[in-house]
Amino acid sequence: MENLYDLIIIGAGPAGLAAALYAGRAKLKALVFEGETPGGQIGITAEVVNYPGIAKTNGAAIAETMKKQALNFGVSFTSADAVKINFENDIKEVVSSDGKTLKSVAVIVATGAKPRSLGFEGEKEFTGHGVAYCATCDGEFFTGMDIFVIGAGFAAAEEAVFLTRFAKKVMIIAREPEFTCSKTIADKALTNDKIEVFFNTELLSLTGDAVPKKARFINNATKEEWVYEPADPNDSFGVFVFVGYEPVSDLFKGILDMDEYGYLVTDEDMKTNIEGVYAAGDIRPKRLRQLVTAVSDGAIASTSIERFVEVKKEQLGIKISQSSGDDNNDNDDNSMSESFIDSDIKEQLIPLFDKFENPVTIAVITANEPEKGAFQNEMLQFAKEFSVLSDKISLREYKKEDVNLSFDLYPALAIFKDDGSFTGITFHGVPGGHEFNSFVFALYNAAGPGQKVEPHITERIDGINKRYDIRVCVSLSCPLCPETVTSAQLIAARNQNVSAAMIDVHRFPELISRYNIKSVPVIITDDERVFLGKKDVGQMLDIILG
Repeated sequence: MENLYDLIIIGAGPAGLAAALYAGRAKLKALVFEGETPGGQIGITAEVVNYPGIAKTNGAAIAETMKKQALNFGVSFTSADAVKINFENDIKEVVSSDGKTLKSVAVIVATGAKPRSLGFEGEKEFTGHGVAYCATCDGEFFTGMDIFVIGAGFAAAEEAVFLTRFAKKVMIIAREPEFTCSKTIADKALTNDKIEVFFNTELLSLTGDAVPKKARFINNATKEEWVYEPADPNDSFGVFVFVGYEPVSDLFKGILDMDEYGYLVTDEDMKTNIEGVYAAGDIRPKRLRQLVTAVSDGAIASTSIERFVEVKKEQLGIKISQSSGDDNNDNDDNSMSESFIDSDIKEQLIPLFDKFENPVTIAVITANEPEKGAFQNEMLQFAKEFSVLSDKISLREYKKEDVNLSFDLYPALAIFKDDGSFTGITFHGVPGGHEFNSFVFALYNAAGPGQKVEPHITERIDGINKRYDIRVCVSLSCPLCPETVTSAQLIAARNQNVSAAMIDVHRFPELISRYNIKSVPVIITDDERVFLGKKDVGQMLDIILG
């Protein structure tokens, strides 16, 4: 049966990755939907010090290692989203955002939870322009400013300490009379010279123009209200909200049993109310939402499924063989060494490059700007390491005065087709971190066959008959940015009227000032219209076609 798996795992946070590892070791043919945030919430956690056996690390490193372990055991990954499900029959069906219907004997739902908004006046208006929910992604945009952290739990205390790297001062606003996290974490915040804590206090409103200029608070114990305004009226400030999470469970409403808050109900073996469907991690109701409990859930779910799958396949008379070379495996592990591409990743990339239908050229375009010399050398080294991996990838070097292209930011990596025509795809920055995947997809889409898209999407792309220049401003630490970059560049690869640039915005601070960037991703079209947030191909087309 086509696209048939023993197990499909929806979500690639710690629970999903642990489940994948155990499934791979059990020789199950498994596929993981990575979704919009590979690694889940742990992937954007700056510091992890409470995972047994590891003294100190960061969340991204743990997520990358867990994924690599699963890949080594033959598990496949797809960067597509799960958009529709059918759990009515013995063989479960999951429809992906790239139009495939994938089938499996069992499913693990590990979609986790997302940060909860608070609902104060001005929160929605200033989201992306002063209000943020990810310290790792957006903290640097508030360098030298005052930052307010809203919350009293583990995330608020931990991220407040992290934000002191950038902030002039961090002020924690907590409705509670004390921290609700462990004393160890709380003490780190309470004893930090750059942090001031306001208990029994609530943020009532934010006001301003393009960015917040005034914040109004109330002390709920004394009923006293107070106002914060920057000393310099030209300055702004940041507000980071850490007030818990809400389950990512909309896809399963009316199908799987949920509690009153939308969390999926399971038994101790992680079984839901539907046979063959399990749930693991923060998508479940639980007292402790930590890395260690998510990993435990994933391991339990996979070991429970192992026996279930064996029995069910016997009943149905089907046989599924594990294959690590499945077409759905994007092979996009993004861990990178100091030399940009480590040996493991090179081994994974070479089979993908062998699928290229046509050669492509990576052009490194530099400017005579001495202050950017080190930056330009990094980009050249990155491109050189790619070009030696396949005879289908060549490297060219140009000075900006030697080329006549549509962009004005340098240095740049530009991708050309084998006939010498420009694809419209550029990278202004070394595409490391989360953007490593974007660069691989850009080459794949330029060389062909490229990522598969649904016929109606192809029709919309082909219908673009005017020039559109798209700039996607990113931070390399942002897990939401790569899909936006890839969506824009997929369109550019298929229609010569569109150009799409990835810009590491911290390398071009003039853009931060010009467009008042306080969060990523930011999409700029034709140098004037600005859009915020992650976009898939359909949403990007909505922006272009308006």
